[in-house]
Amino acid sequence: MDAIKAFFRDQAQRLSREVWEVARQIGERPELGYKEYFASASLCSLLTKHGFKVDCGIAGMETAFLAKFKGKRPGPTIAYLAEYDALPVIGHGCGHNLIGAASAGAAITLSKSLELGGEILVIGAPAEETSGAKVTLVEKGVFENVDVAMMFHPGSQNVPVISSLALDALEFTFHGRSAHAVAASNFGINALDAMINFFVGINALKKQVPHDVKINGIITEGGTAPNIIPERAVSQFYLRARKRKDLDDLREKVIRCAEGAASMVSAKMTWKKFEFSYDEMLTNLSLAECFTRNLEEMGIDRIASPQIAMGSVDMGNVSRVVPSIHPYLTLGTGNEIPHTREFADVSLSSNGESLVLLAMQALAFTGWDVSSNKKLLQQIKREFSSLTHR
Repeated sequence: MDAIKAFFRDQAQRLSREVWEVARQIGERPELGYKEYFASASLCSLLTKHGFKVDCGIAGMETAFLAKFKGKRPGPTIAYLAEYDALPVIGHGCGHNLIGAASAGAAITLSKSLELGGEILVIGAPAEETSGAKVTLVEKGVFENVDVAMMFHPGSQNVPVISSLALDALEFTFHGRSAHAVAASNFGINALDAMINFFVGINALKKQVPHDVKINGIITEGGTAPNIIPERAVSQFYLRARKRKDLDDLREKVIRCAEGAASMVSAKMTWKKFEFSYDEMLTNLSLAECFTRNLEEMGIDRIASPQIAMGSVDMGNVSRVVPSIHPYLTLGTGNEIPHTREFADVSLSSNGESLVLLAMQALAFTGWDVSSNKKLLQQIKREFSSLTHR
């Protein structure tokens, strides 16, 4: 390890107790998406204390924030993404208390160098578990002029390179005409029948799409009483695919299924998106390899090969506009399952504390490499350009 990284290692160790206290307190006070008032304020307070200029409530979201620290000379802009929302009932079962604290800690660590050029950002992104506020942050231009973006996520393995599935969230409403289900059934148009036809069509469609395409749906409204022909039926679907272009094709097929199902019973159909669409995660391999080298330099030797996450993340949308990584680092023994009470408990244990320090150091080291190595940054940007212009 060279002298500057040894300096960052020592700085992170000095900061670690303070940063862990923030992670622990956020973990003990879980807040749902867009309601993370304590978590957002805690992270903003920590960053302000260490010399960052913090703008709270950005992009029309009360709990989003943007923290900035300018270096002594020109250079790239490094963005660390902070998440801090919890899950209903089980709290921080996805470890977002660790993510937010580690990103803030990495940024503070990097800011301690007198040699730093460019600018460090910490972008506070609420509501990852629900609507995905990073989509709004992208649309509002928060990532303009950012050179690289990074964050980590706790998991069961060390996986520097992950890709996720693109996601569309669609709601279908079938409109019929109510009537007495026995005395005047011939005057009604059964919206629920149209919905059932739709699900039959979807089940047939599932047999004709690639194995990595996922279609999951539920009926959220299907009538009010057995003796009334339903005039309205509503369903919600998550459509997923490895590539956005494949998902766009799938969406059109699903819509045609809905149109056909409606026409079979003379109903009408409307559809809309009920949540933000997510793009697949385009991990920048040059940036991920840099992160991996730093893990290895720190003595982390259990590093898994690239994986495809079966879920979807709003970081995918960020990766479309700026070179990005979203590595996973293990929280413990490798048996922890995210979105469980057990995962939330481990995130508040000594395992969580150790992981925050590891992530702080790895993210800070990687930020320094990008900031100080022009050839690396050029390589990262060339790869990004080739990925996004295919």
